[in-house]
Amino acid sequence: MAVPIQNLTNALSAYAQAPAGGTVGMNPRDGQGGSEFADLVKGAIKQAVTIGERSEAISIAAIQDRADINEVVTAIAEAEITLRSVVAVRDKVVEAYREILRMPV
Repeated sequence: MAVPIQNLTNALSAYAQAPAGGTVGMNPRDGQGGSEFADLVKGAIKQAVTIGERSEAISIAAIQDRADINEVVTAIAEAEITLRSVVAVRDKVVEAYREILRMPV
């Protein structure tokens, strides 16, 4: 029966040594997290737009017989994957927003 008492003693010892703020293992933030997330989203959107524009330019070059078919297929596949990713993220954001609306106040 000494094992549960030892576990309790260890837990009490750890609790006594913990700082009052309860921030062990946590780094304080300076409130800039929102702008970092916004920059991340803006960068992802810019990259998606760039991929779409490049795919469009390669497709136009293919119509004018100035592009290799492998390059066209690769660019279109990359644009399709990017579009699917953007749509999936949008769907998750809408789902999260709806979940927030359903929360009781």
